Amino acid sequence: MKAALFIILLFSLLALSLGLLARGGRRMNLEQWTVGGRSFGTVFVFLLMAGEIYTTFTLLGGSGFAYGKGAAVYYILMYCTLAYIYSYWLLPPIWRFAKRHDIVSQPEYFRKRYQSRPLSVLVAAVGVIASIPYLALQLKGLGIIVQVASYGSVSASTAIWLGVLLLAAYVVVSGVHGSAWTAVVKDVTVLAITVFLGIYLPIHYYGGFADMFRAIDQAKPGFLAFSPGGTSFTWFQSTVLLATTGFFMWPFSFTSIFTAKSEQVFRRNAVSLPIYQLILLFVFFVGFAAILRIPGLKGGDIDLALFRLSAQTFDPWFVGIIGGIGVLTALVPGSLLLISTSTSIANDLYRGALNPRATDVTVGRVARALVPLVALVSAYFALNGGGALVSLLLMGYSLVTQLFPGVLFSVCNVRRITASGVFCGIVAGELCVIAATLTHSNLATMLPFLPPLFKDINVGFVALILNVLVAFVVGSGTQLRSRSMSVS
Repeated sequence: MKAALFIILLFSLLALSLGLLARGGRRMNLEQWTVGGRSFGTVFVFLLMAGEIYTTFTLLGGSGFAYGKGAAVYYILMYCTLAYIYSYWLLPPIWRFAKRHDIVSQPEYFRKRYQSRPLSVLVAAVGVIASIPYLALQLKGLGIIVQVASYGSVSASTAIWLGVLLLAAYVVVSGVHGSAWTAVVKDVTVLAITVFLGIYLPIHYYGGFADMFRAIDQAKPGFLAFSPGGTSFTWFQSTVLLATTGFFMWPFSFTSIFTAKSEQVFRRNAVSLPIYQLILLFVFFVGFAAILRIPGLKGGDIDLALFRLSAQTFDPWFVGIIGGIGVLTALVPGSLLLISTSTSIANDLYRGALNPRATDVTVGRVARALVPLVALVSAYFALNGGGALVSLLLMGYSLVTQLFPGVLFSVCNVRRITASGVFCGIVAGELCVIAATLTHSNLATMLPFLPPLFKDINVGFVALILNVLVAFVVGSGTQLRSRSMSVS
């Protein structure tokens, strides 16, 4: 037990050391702190973008979702892969515009692209509201990992507070440079441990992958196929499309675009990152392997499948290694979330709405000062969120996805779309998501007369369609009004 705790502490100290040393004597102005001086090459951008795949939610939730839901888990593999494919065309023009206009945040991109300050404030508010629960989930996952991997020697709440202190320390000092260097260690170790566990556990307990799936199908007939309702194939398709469009709309994902030193970085990564996605399969295999070996996990406990099976299989020192790597899966995305959220509040809410004359130096100081505050708020939600946190996260994904049409219209230069149209479209989509989430509604309850094929469509996807329709209607109306005024 002590060996596991010691190894977890070593990984945490390694992350802190890398984060602090990453500053490397640089003068941390706003551009260096948030986007690394736009100097990152293919490897660092690859690792930052991959950092948003392998989070605590993926490590625990990916294996847990496979354990509890079966075939539905493959939506995670599908949407990430599709997102990286379309990034080949979407990200280069975004990067070019951001570099030309010295943009450091997602809301600033909207403001300068559409020449609208109210739109940027709306985008900033959406990003902050969606990011806080996501960061809280990373901290909550960190607490679970440390508590289970240390065999209860460290409580989840203690681990969360230590994680907050560690994150805030190296984010304030090194900014995105610290995230990039920690991502190097995280991705190498995650790659090694997930591949090992995904191969070893099915062979150890079942003799091979085919035997494992045969045993599961025999014990739980139909579990490995899509369910007729709920997580049906219709749900799968609409959720994949929703998550694919929203993948780069998280503020920390969008900001990582600005760190690249050239647009060729995205084209190279668009080729390699979908292949890298295949590692997720090994996370799923661990969850499948646990179904018959760790039976009876219900509700939120399904997320413990990976660590329960590991603790049953390996010595404490090896469980400590898994726990230490799990800590890194929280720190990398957590640090990126802290940077993007603090920057957005400082640059787009403070300067954008309250003090337009604030300099970059002032905004940089405000952003770094906000890091501990944002971390503390996230820690509060992590400690007190309970089951509602998952609902907030799912709502958060649907919220940020509503920003995608505005980004796509800007890249494609759709003439019928105006700033007013994008603003109203986002508001319409967000209201639809919020109403459905707060009332726990879906298409089956809202429109019971629909054929069964359509009842499982993700409400967030419906909100996205509404968003686009409103944007076109308002945009067209705005242009007609402008023309009539110019004629008169």
